[in-house]
Amino acid sequence: MNNNKTAPSLLAVAITTALAASVNANVFEPATLTPSQSDFGGVGLMQMPTGRMAAEGEFSLNGDWSEHYHKYNISLQLMPWFETTIRYTLVQDLLYSNDPSFSNGTKYTDKGIDLKFRLLEEGDYLPETSIGLRDFGGTGLFDAEFIAATKRFGNLDVTLGMGWGYLGTRNNITNPFCKMSDGYCSRPSDFKGSGGMVDYERWFKGPAALFGGIEYQTPWQPLRFKLEYDSNDYSQDFPVVRAGVDMTPSTPWNVGALYRVGNWGDIRASYQRGNAVAVGITLRTNFNDTKSYWLDEPKTELRPTVSEDANTQIDWDKIAGELSLNAGYDDVAIQRSGSSVTIIGKQTKYRDRDEARDRAARVLANDLPKEITSYKIVETNFNQLQTETDIDAEAFKQIATNQPIGRDVTDAMVEGEVNDKQSASTEYDGFERFDYSFRPTLAQSIGSAENFYLYEIGIDGTAEAWATKNLNLSGTVHLNVIDNYDKFNYIVPPDGTDVPRVRTLFRAYVSDNTLWVKNLQATYFQEFGNGFYGQVYGGYLETMFAGAGGELLFRPLNKNWAISADINLVTQRDPRSAFGLFDEEQQNIPEFGRHSKL
Repeated sequence: MNNNKTAPSLLAVAITTALAASVNANVFEPATLTPSQSDFGGVGLMQMPTGRMAAEGEFSLNGDWSEHYHKYNISLQLMPWFETTIRYTLVQDLLYSNDPSFSNGTKYTDKGIDLKFRLLEEGDYLPETSIGLRDFGGTGLFDAEFIAATKRFGNLDVTLGMGWGYLGTRNNITNPFCKMSDGYCSRPSDFKGSGGMVDYERWFKGPAALFGGIEYQTPWQPLRFKLEYDSNDYSQDFPVVRAGVDMTPSTPWNVGALYRVGNWGDIRASYQRGNAVAVGITLRTNFNDTKSYWLDEPKTELRPTVSEDANTQIDWDKIAGELSLNAGYDDVAIQRSGSSVTIIGKQTKYRDRDEARDRAARVLANDLPKEITSYKIVETNFNQLQTETDIDAEAFKQIATNQPIGRDVTDAMVEGEVNDKQSASTEYDGFERFDYSFRPTLAQSIGSAENFYLYEIGIDGTAEAWATKNLNLSGTVHLNVIDNYDKFNYIVPPDGTDVPRVRTLFRAYVSDNTLWVKNLQATYFQEFGNGFYGQVYGGYLETMFAGAGGELLFRPLNKNWAISADINLVTQRDPRSAFGLFDEEQQNIPEFGRHSKL
């Protein structure tokens, strides 16, 4: 009985505080109500969604903790009208497995994906209206559909909606679709396979319920209050059905408060069902508003052209260095043919190729004599020629120096297919035949039965050598520094499936091997012309597989599309030997704990 009295008293305190604040509104700066995240992730109240959408590009990392559920989710506003959320939920009342030796104390973990689409934008009279799917591809723990409409009145957002599935168990209204077809009057209780499939046969079927609520922005900008009517009666929640936990609500009303920390986060707390407390935090940013802070090298200022002099010595090493530093062209080869100079190299710095070519042309204009009237820039990838840009030196200098209205330096550039360079003499060749590197690596798995988060941190040492301009030899040795994959004790699922083992053998490769040859292969690249490229390769292709394959790519010039065909023949590597391979499909290996099909 005490719980029943507590909720109204908290609500009274919240409303009284809000009203008192509004009386003294003149001492605060004008406050603006903006969308906030719900406990499930995505814009909403607490348990209930709203019709609102966040600003385009909004990214939220959310955590919510209550007695029965710990939720972790990421929400992204992909489009102004399209919201996406992915969520992991740890059910506190249930273990992942009834066998303690298998999953220890790991809580039952559920993964779900939510989508919300805006149907109507808010107008003078019409509310912002959205339709959504919650946990639409999961195992049905929270699967629901809803339609919600939200209208703003000053600093008050009012929401009214209808839910089905998890949001319809209160069953306080007749399902309107049931009047159109009897098939909508009941909701199938099963789901496809083991989850992870779209059960559209369940959508908008079975009991329905109305929900609603308000969100009030106080005159003090960081603080707002929420009140909602919950359309879920919690009779079908997983802890109730599977563990017999009592989650009976004392009231359908939930009340909460949210404190906004600057423009990067929210802290929230709520009292729900009249007998439960939930707290949460949101870390947010907006990718549309995020600015890139890059201290780039300034463009080279054009100097007066070097006069024609037969004795003028050109510093090709200096030009190559400036092309790398200022224009992003590496492994450069420089060729000269009469009055033309050709730069051949790979672009490693600028996605905007016009920017890269502008910078390269400035370097050439400053360091080459006037007798050079044409600059050619040939871009490569894996030593294969891709595009050639012909730059009229005199036209470029005039435009870059005078900057006439309506003209751009790209007017002096023509991009096309690569021409034959055999008649040119090579003045400089910066091609590096050998390279090596070290980098940290992270392999991870989220939501496993044995542990919610499995990880392996290591170091990759990579070396590669070009035997010819087309043939690349490469290898990577991996050092396992630390991991907890020893907890991954997967042997065989309860159904005794004979499905081939693939990534479930990962532990045998990383946790049981401190040092491992991760990759060792030869790759031959070939450019055929007219936009066609090919490669063939063979060796130890990755951690778990060895084999051979090939790819044919068609990438037309100046198009934003490409098409390729890739074929591979592989066999699984034996983790007990650095270079061993399994020669039989069926294996009976004690370390795997069972007879395995590979």
